[in-house]
Amino acid sequence: MKNDLELERVLNAFDEFEFEKKTTSDLKNARNKQQMAAYIESLDYSVRRLKLLQETINEIVDAKQSDLLKQEKIQTYKTKIINLAREYGTSYQEVLNVMARLRK
Repeated sequence: MKNDLELERVLNAFDEFEFEKKTTSDLKNARNKQQMAAYIESLDYSVRRLKLLQETINEIVDAKQSDLLKQEKIQTYKTKIINLAREYGTSYQEVLNVMARLRK
């Protein structure tokens, strides 16, 4: 019985190790800073390559933040058009048509 308990503990330890190995061995599975750091450390990149990775990540983050800001501004603009349509008792499309005519 004691051997069964020992065997069960060993199997549980291996299961935990495999789970940890799976979750940290692939960046796709990384969900927190510690797992991402473990993955990046496993790449064994030189400082030069790490700096290149950092620069690339910063550019991607900046682009995504810019896209989010654009989406937010577009949504705000759409909301203003909807409010104008309600205020004048007309449709959204009619407001867009008036704006297009005024632009010409």
